[in-house]
Amino acid sequence: MLVPGARRVVATLDEPPDGSNACVVACPPHPQYGGRRDDARLRAVGNALVARGVACLRFDYGDWDRGHGEREDARNACRWAHERYDRVGCCGYSFGGGVAALAAASVDVPLRGVALLAPVASLDGDDGDLDVVAALADIDAPLRLVVGERDATADWRPVAAAADSVGATVTTLDAEHGFAGRADDAADLLAGFLADGLRA
Repeated sequence: MLVPGARRVVATLDEPPDGSNACVVACPPHPQYGGRRDDARLRAVGNALVARGVACLRFDYGDWDRGHGEREDARNACRWAHERYDRVGCCGYSFGGGVAALAAASVDVPLRGVALLAPVASLDGDDGDLDVVAALADIDAPLRLVVGERDATADWRPVAAAADSVGATVTTLDAEHGFAGRADDAADLLAGFLADGLRA
């Protein structure tokens, strides 16, 4: 399926067998490093959400646009979900965690929860408006952060400090950036948090 907007954004919708009135938009990792909607961590989150009765929209970004277009892709996905579901949340992994935070801080539809897995501190834009750390203060929704304490890839520590300062839940797992052997654990933490918020 395609997400409406100026860019070509292809998506997959995971839905519970009996349908749902809630949906989480899932943002993939960096597209220039193979990040796509079929990322193992996003699929694990999607499966965990479906098991809790929540739909999950996983999407691929349009053509690379140094974070700006990718943020708009996520906002358009949230708008699409908002038109079809009563309650919407957003999540993302790595680069997608940064995208999810920036989209959540600026999208024009209400969100019931935002969950970030190993997020980066900034996207690639060079004009200062893609600062993930600064964006956290503008997210008007419950926020959860899950990181791997052995992660040497994403600069997640400034994000964790900012999340803690705004009262978000920050959980550290014994894992590296890819969450090898811990992807299901991380997915359960994110999905449980999001499902609770979407049911509230």
